Amino acid sequence: MPKVTYIEFNGTAHEVEVPVGLSVMKGAVNNGVPGIDADCGGECACATCHVYVDDAWLARTGLPQPGSMEESMLSFAALKEANSRLSCQIAMSEALDGLIVRLPEGQH
Repeated sequence: MPKVTYIEFNGTAHEVEVPVGLSVMKGAVNNGVPGIDADCGGECACATCHVYVDDAWLARTGLPQPGSMEESMLSFAALKEANSRLSCQIAMSEALDGLIVRLPEGQH
């Protein structure tokens, strides 16, 4: 099963197995990873599952499509960066095995 490493703002890392097809957000929530609030439950309506995708993985995860709901929601995220994504919009796949995401200082 593919794994994701979630790195909290304080540097604490959590390596979690995430089933193929499940979102990176659900992988964090289902495994109690702190720092992903997921207030909307993965509906791309709140930006509280904001993560920074490690630069080495950007080519595989991609960036939000211009004009997409994700891009719009990220405008509400605290401390948005060029590598910002909503983790509810990243579907886990075998190609993402080893994915590294970092969490912002806060989600609100």
